[in-house]
Amino acid sequence: MLQRLIPFLFIAALIEFYTYRAFSLAFTNKKVRFAYWLTTIIAWSVIVYELITLKIDDGQTFGFQLMVGLFVLMYIPKFLIFILIFGNDVLSFSGRVLRRFLQPKNTTPYLPARKTFIAQSALALAAIPFWAVIHGVTIGKFNFKKHFHRLIFDDLPESFDGFRILQISDIHTGSILARDMEKIEAAVKMINEQRADLIVYTGDLVNNFAEETVPWIDVLKKINRAPYGNFAVMGNHDYGEYTRWNSEEAKQQNVKDIQEAYRKIGFQLLLNEHVTIAKEKDKIQLIGVENWGSRFIQKADIPKATKGVHPADFKIFLTHDPSHWDMKIKEHPLNFQLTFSGHTHGMQMGIEVPNLGVKWSPSQYIYKQWAGLYEHQKRFIYVNRGFGYHFFPGRIGILPEITVVELKKA
Repeated sequence: MLQRLIPFLFIAALIEFYTYRAFSLAFTNKKVRFAYWLTTIIAWSVIVYELITLKIDDGQTFGFQLMVGLFVLMYIPKFLIFILIFGNDVLSFSGRVLRRFLQPKNTTPYLPARKTFIAQSALALAAIPFWAVIHGVTIGKFNFKKHFHRLIFDDLPESFDGFRILQISDIHTGSILARDMEKIEAAVKMINEQRADLIVYTGDLVNNFAEETVPWIDVLKKINRAPYGNFAVMGNHDYGEYTRWNSEEAKQQNVKDIQEAYRKIGFQLLLNEHVTIAKEKDKIQLIGVENWGSRFIQKADIPKATKGVHPADFKIFLTHDPSHWDMKIKEHPLNFQLTFSGHTHGMQMGIEVPNLGVKWSPSQYIYKQWAGLYEHQKRFIYVNRGFGYHFFPGRIGILPEITVVELKKA
């Protein structure tokens, strides 16, 4: 264990050294330097205490979220400072070496003002992610946004022209603190205001345990039943894979209890099965599979879920992990016209400026389809950014989402 920690501790010490160096260059006041070390020591004391007392079965308690939040709050800004100051050192050293070879008699003057300016600039830039993290933890994680898309299909049955589908995903009830009940109630109200024809939920109701849903059943069951139903599929966290169990029987009972929680909040689970949605003289097929992920549990059974589905039918596919679409669904011979997924959360941090076409998140280096709408040969997938949050108790730039997709016939 200690050997694994050594590289991490070395990097952390290096970052702390360069951050303090920036502070000492930017501020000559000893009180500021003392305040820096005091806050650092307090933050690390909290982190170490939580690590020592952490029990995997406790879930994402307030203490756990405080630990993760403090670490992100400290080290995203400090890492930026480290990159800038360390980068400046490398450039300065390289410049001195080159000058020594090219102009051996030339002496380079010491420029303390330049170093101070760079240190002050680094601290000013680091203030941006510092406040972004604070905003994400206090406000961003409940700043629900509606994303509306109108999709046109040649083969959409006429009766479904204008059909509205609302998608939510990844509530992760075990992460949400009881004190935030009103925020979730406001989001439920926002869902009901959309007056969708069909509501779909694409997995991860919990982090691990069915009991996480207990405080939230009464709130979530206020989601109105849509005229054509509320349907859901399970996500990787809904199988209790990320904790210890006394027995396989206990684990399977937990899965059954989670499935029952879905039903209590008014959603019909599709477990490798499909339902026919009939409207007037027409119909579409809604297909839902269990989780399938390139890195996670694989329980989806497409042949079982589509038994009896005709290739000419218009099909909507629900699967939690978008890697399933990329690897198995987008070129499937049954031609699944529209797929809904979640899972990625957009990593809960990134930059999105739709008007400027800016869309970036670390998530894109893991998933080809990580947030929003994607198309492959007239087959679409929509990846919801998630309703809740997991591990990091906030959202920076990638806000919680309620999706509305309107189907239109060409």
